[in-house]
Formats: sequence, C-alpha cells, structure tokens
Amino acid sequence: MITWLQFGDLHVCEQDGWASLDVFRQLVGSARDHLVGQVDLAVLPGDNANHATDEQFERIAEAVAPLGIPLHAIPGDHDFEAGNLDGFYRHLARQPLPYAITAGETRVLFLDIVSAGSGGPDFRLGPKQTLWLRRELDAADAAGHAAVVFMHAYPGDLHAGTEEVASLLASGNVRFVGTGHTHYNELLNDGRVVYAATRSTGEIEEAGGPGFSIGALDGDAVSWRFKPLDAPWPFVLVTSPSDLRLMTDPQSRDQVPEGEFTIRARVFGADIASVSARLGDREITLRREGAAWIAPSGPVEPGLHRLSVTARSSSGTEDTDHVAILVRPPRERPRRGDAFALGRDIHSVGPWPGRGIPGGQLGPNKNGLKW
Repeated sequence: MITWLQFGDLHVCEQDGWASLDVFRQLVGSARDHLVGQVDLAVLPGDNANHATDEQFERIAEAVAPLGIPLHAIPGDHDFEAGNLDGFYRHLARQPLPYAITAGETRVLFLDIVSAGSGGPDFRLGPKQTLWLRRELDAADAAGHAAVVFMHAYPGDLHAGTEEVASLLASGNVRFVGTGHTHYNELLNDGRVVYAATRSTGEIEEAGGPGFSIGALDGDAVSWRFKPLDAPWPFVLVTSPSDLRLMTDPQSRDQVPEGEFTIRARVFGADIASVSARLGDREITLRREGAAWIAPSGPVEPGLHRLSVTARSSSGTEDTDHVAILVRPPRERPRRGDAFALGRDIHSVGPWPGRGIPGGQLGPNKNGLKW
C-alpha cells in the first residue's frame, strides 16, 4: 500500500495579508502532529505562489519546513506568472521536473504542465515530457509496478495533447492522478483512471473550510478522502475493497470482491483506542496489522453492500468512513469496454459529502461554475 497527503493550491499572496499562508501553517502543523510516519509523501499541486515572487516562494518554503514528511511540489500557472520557474526551483522543487520516485511497488510521477505553454492556463505537456511519460510508464509496467501521477490539472484542461496524454495514462497502468487547479474537491473515474482534485487552500469559493486530502493505493484499489482542518482526529480511510464509484476494473477482487473478502482501512492520528466496522447488520472488530487495520468480512451475499469503518480515540472523538461495495458471484474475465473521453471531468462521480465533495464546482477549470 502507498499513501499520500495532498494540500490544495495555496495562492500565497501578500494582498490578503498572507491569510492563506497562515492557514497553510496550521495544515502543516496538523499533518506534522498526526501523519508523520503514516503517509509516504506529501504533495503541493501547483499555484503555490500567487504571483511567483521570490518572497512568496520563500515564505511557503519556511512554512512547510517543519512538515516532517517527504514533500514534492509541482508548478501551476500562477507559479509561472514571472515567465519562468526560477523562484519555484530555488525554494520548493526537489529536482528538475519531470521526475519519478518508487514507493514500494508503485512508481510516482510528477509532471510540469506549465513550462511548455505561454503562461496562464495554457497547459501543455510538450513533446519531450510526453516522450518521458511514455517511457516511464512502459518501464513501470515492465517491472510490474502500478503508477500514480501528480499534475496541476486534468488532461481535459490541456490546450494541446489531451487525447495523447489521457490515453497514455489510461493504458499505462496509472491508477490515480492527483491535481489542483479546480479550487474545489472532485473525483473523476473515466473507467481506466481515478482523478482527484483537492480544493484550494487560498481563494476558496465553495462552501466549507480548508483542509487536505489523503489518498491510498491498496493493491489496485484507490481510495481518497478530504480531511477538513477543523475536523478532529482520528481520520479513517477504507482502502479495500474500493467504493463502487472508484471501480476501474470489475474483475479485480480488490475492487469487486466475491463472497468473503478482507476489510482493510488506514486510521490516521496519534490516539487510536478502537476500530470497528459495520457490514449490514453485523459489527466487526478490526485488528492492527502493520500500518493497516483489517478483519475478515465473513460470508457476504452478491449485491451492493454498505460498509462503514469507525475509529475512536481514548478521549471519545471518533470518525467514520463509508463505502458502497459491490459483491459478485464467481465470474469469468470479460474484455474491458472501449475507452470514452478519457481524462475529462465529464466522468465526475458527482457530490460525495462523506468524502468532502459538496459538488458546488466553483473554480477556474473548463467545467467549473461561476466563482
């Protein structure tokens, strides 16, 4: 299993009295206190410095320094406002983009979709980086590794290369793509890849406060949930089986189990007294095994079932994650259907309040509403 923390677009700027920077410091403190050693990496998804000034980048770097989790930053159009990424590379970048790391058996790729364009939201990957992406995904597939990708916006927001990039991601064993740019939380599932946009930290338009998202890839099951800053710990994420809305392969036993299956969840936080699940009318106690909390489901009839996992702290605070699981009888493996409109937010799973997605869609991407 690989897990990650993703912040939203910061839009750090002196014009609001550095308000988003103050919120970011609180988010960093919360992650430092509760997530160090529990997630594999943290990501800043672009639009970090609102006007790409050296002071803005420097203040972001100072604010994130105490995080204690390996941080990876990618640029957005605001980070390119100066016509270059000099400040971004001087203060935030770990190494020249694009680059990839290996976490467990997963290849994690970080892309730059702003430098090949002319500035603003002229998002492009460019031929050189597209070739790099193709080679990386081919190598990961040859090694038997799944891939996770982080880029500032959906392929559908690219001004050139949308079809090629989306097809590469769909055919390259990419399980998840994390983005920013929208300003609102959203999950897409195009039948091949799950995309998730984490709401902005600055310039919030949609109802609800700031926070960060936590995602996981467990086997080939993707899970994602938004953690508001003002919500107490612990924080629960059911990682397997996957929710029906995030199913990309109906033949995967991690996504659509048969009969009995193993319930797997991650519980984040420093104080965890107990973890239990409810499946139908049955209460099931989970036990800790390594980083995960697990339990056998017992016999389950074919059909759609609601699974909830609840964690409680010693002080009485609790959190619950709910998923809808499709259980099927044994079946043969059919051919997957044809791809359609890959990498576009036409495939949004829609509002999902339990995962932090109210569905307002107030933001600057192509399908965003008035903001």
